[in-house]
Amino acid sequence: MFYRFFKFSPIMNLIYLIPFISAFIGWFTNWIAIKMLFHPRLPKKILGITFHGIFPKRQKQFAEKLGKLVSNELLSFEDIEQKISNPANISKMMPLVETHIDHFLRVKLAEQMPMISMFIGDKTINQLKTVFITELTELFPVIMKNYMQNMQGELDLEKIVIDKVSGFSSDKLEQILNDIMAKEFRFVEIIGGVLGFLIGLLQVFLTILA
Repeated sequence: MFYRFFKFSPIMNLIYLIPFISAFIGWFTNWIAIKMLFHPRLPKKILGITFHGIFPKRQKQFAEKLGKLVSNELLSFEDIEQKISNPANISKMMPLVETHIDHFLRVKLAEQMPMISMFIGDKTINQLKTVFITELTELFPVIMKNYMQNMQGELDLEKIVIDKVSGFSSDKLEQILNDIMAKEFRFVEIIGGVLGFLIGLLQVFLTILA
């Protein structure tokens, strides 16, 4: 009797749909939750309750936090100064500098001061290049540090980031975050469906045993 009821009862057949209904509800609620991160763009009142997407609502605070993070942790002037004044990085520039000096001594000097260039041979040019390169190698780090100190006073990285992010349209902000977290959002949707399905199976199991 129990087997017949279990197999043919319309009620029991409907019970089998519970896991799929639960899976749909789990997926749908998570999908709605993700959409509500960005929508509605502007505050909307429904039944006396104000709805506003989390990121559009908190865009200014998000921009301020990101600005502080970039200026203090990710891209500080101190880090930039260390990179551009590093002797190893300076040495990479010197071949180009040497080529420019060589061109100046052999070509431009001859054009501007032909009388002087007549008394400068290859040996003198090489000696002058060596002197210039040595002096510039010592001078460049000082110039770079002074330049970065001046830039730090004139350029506010934190304010630049805040203004840029605050000025993003809601569509642009959603596109950026979706590009970064598309897989994570999809995973949240899927896991909602899986958990809903498992909960539905448990309900079916408990109903049959009751």
